[in-house]
Amino acid sequence: MAEGTPILEVRDLNVYYGQSHALQGVNMTLQSGVHSVVGRNGMGKTTLCKAIMGLEPVASGTISFQGQAINGRNPADVARMGIGYVPQGRRIWRSLSVEEHLRLVEGQGGVWTIERIYGTFPRLAERRSNLGSQLSGGEQQMLAIARALLLNPRLLVMDEPTEGLAPVIVQQLESMLTRLGEEGGIDVLMIEQNIGVACAVASDVAIMVNGRINRVMDSARLAGDRDLQQALLGVGRHAHDETPEPTARTEERDAQEAHVALAKVYNSNPRIPTRWSRPAPVHVIEGAARTVTPTTREAAQIKPLSQARPSGRSGQVLVAGTLDTKSEELRFIQGVLKDEGIDAILVDLSTSGKPSGAEIPPHAIAAFHPRGVAGVFTGDRGTAVSGMALAFERWIARQDGIAGIISAGGSGGTSLVSPAIRALPVGVPKVVISTVASGNTSHYVGATDMLLLNAVADVQGLNVITREVLANGARALAGMVAGRRDATPVAELKPALGLTMFGVTTRCVQQVSAALQADYDCLVGHATGTGGKAMENLLASGKLSGVLDLTTTEVCDMFAGGVFPADETRFEASIEAGLPYIGACGALDMVNFDSPETVPERYRDRRFYQHNPQVTLMRTTPDECDQIGRWIGAKLNRMTGPVRFFLPEGGVSALSAPGQPFHDPAADAALFNALEDAVRQTSSRHLLRVPHNINDTEFAALVVAEFRNLHGEVPRVAAQG
Repeated sequence: MAEGTPILEVRDLNVYYGQSHALQGVNMTLQSGVHSVVGRNGMGKTTLCKAIMGLEPVASGTISFQGQAINGRNPADVARMGIGYVPQGRRIWRSLSVEEHLRLVEGQGGVWTIERIYGTFPRLAERRSNLGSQLSGGEQQMLAIARALLLNPRLLVMDEPTEGLAPVIVQQLESMLTRLGEEGGIDVLMIEQNIGVACAVASDVAIMVNGRINRVMDSARLAGDRDLQQALLGVGRHAHDETPEPTARTEERDAQEAHVALAKVYNSNPRIPTRWSRPAPVHVIEGAARTVTPTTREAAQIKPLSQARPSGRSGQVLVAGTLDTKSEELRFIQGVLKDEGIDAILVDLSTSGKPSGAEIPPHAIAAFHPRGVAGVFTGDRGTAVSGMALAFERWIARQDGIAGIISAGGSGGTSLVSPAIRALPVGVPKVVISTVASGNTSHYVGATDMLLLNAVADVQGLNVITREVLANGARALAGMVAGRRDATPVAELKPALGLTMFGVTTRCVQQVSAALQADYDCLVGHATGTGGKAMENLLASGKLSGVLDLTTTEVCDMFAGGVFPADETRFEASIEAGLPYIGACGALDMVNFDSPETVPERYRDRRFYQHNPQVTLMRTTPDECDQIGRWIGAKLNRMTGPVRFFLPEGGVSALSAPGQPFHDPAADAALFNALEDAVRQTSSRHLLRVPHNINDTEFAALVVAEFRNLHGEVPRVAAQG
């Protein structure tokens, strides 16, 4: 493809269904990155996808992919040329397992492998033996996306990928699409009804109206202009909806006045629209509007959190959840906290529109949605819950002095509260009592210090089990809040450093920490899939003054399907922070599995080391090391601060030293050569080959010297009392 050639170009495209003119001279160019197309139902968005993929005949016009005309080709040829397709409705086979779906499309090379798919979508790894008919909607969508990625396409066409998904899955998908656009290996054309997602992942958004691209505009402008959304798409605030965007001034407004603004929710399309629909008359919209005016008691209770009853000098404790279904349980928790001397307030996240007796009612939270209350009270449970989760996260971000938070519920309730709870700083007590606490909880907890307590019995009413569990959770929170409130502040704090360590790099990290601990508070993350994430979360929250990322082994598990994988966001916090970054190839010689019988059959002839009965280590091959090195190199290239990345020629772990089980000069050479080939070394970005094992004293001394050279004098941080 010649330089400057668009990845996709559509010119004067016309498609008919019989006599119906579905696409009417569509013109669109996707140069690179992620491009979103939005529009009402029936505007021709899915038809555009099908025309690109060869699934609908084109009457006239051209579709060019990398400069080659593709209209008229059959779908198989289009896919072979490098276009992957995620159709609306997922289209998976009910009778095939997850693994069988992926094996059907697995290619002969490329960066996307089944192992990387399992690293990106851990839930699919857990469900690899389940049939398509046994998967949830979110899992089916993950599988549809994974199936397309395994073709290693140059362009990915996605038709409404977030339709019907839970908020936590939508967030994961949004993050993945953003990373794809940033990495540049795959460009994306996304058809989407969710305006928030469409604007978040793309810099430009095309708006489709009546079979034409009406305009292409900046996503930030569209996301922030509700009137424009209403005019072009029929979403957002209606002309009669006076709900204000939340600001510091409106938060301080008199409670009754604020509630008048939140009194009525409009649906700008009460009738199902078609391509030929005329705008709905005002009297029809008014007739379909739902009144959600709260009681007088509620109106009097709405106030900024800063004016709510304080809980000691450290701030306010929140009991958050859906009072329309969990009122008895949440009020029980509030009562236990009161008995423990903690005066907590209720935050109601219900989306039913029912009256609430909470100190912070649903409508006060919903006002923080980018589209106001209309973005939450949609009349559709799925979009309402997604909207409330986003609104609660934005509300939490604007509150000062939260001393602790507790919630209780099932999978839906946990998904609803967890994004907001994850956004709270490390150290703020966080307890969620949940029915999903005994499963894979990483997508709820992330790398935070959230305490997820197994509910044992379903959170449905009070009984001999739920009373005990809910009370224990409340008392745990009370103890944390009281202990934190009464703790004596340290007069002066040392700046904090984040380090990553694994068992086979322990000696290295211990030596580096010992050399720096007089001046720095050394926070070590164990590289078991969450260690790297935890370090990067602390960095993103501003709690770290520096990073010594000496053990990057989680990337191996991401590529090969191990049990301690990083995800695609690894290194992103360092990229965003712009601080000096010091890293190393620590333990990039191994992939982690559980007991030997859990190792996938395809790896049975590989080199293993039995660390203990429950941990089996597999040596990475030269090919895997090459892929890993190039992936890490691409991340290092995006860092704007000084970079020092060490390549220890004497072995990247204790097991790869000469004479040890994983000593493999060819694999190490492949790793180092790939890094040197991929990284654009500059005056501030250096790869440092050193003739030592990573655990040697000499290696640790070099790391410390580079760190002090980059960071200079040690700042002291005054403690806040």
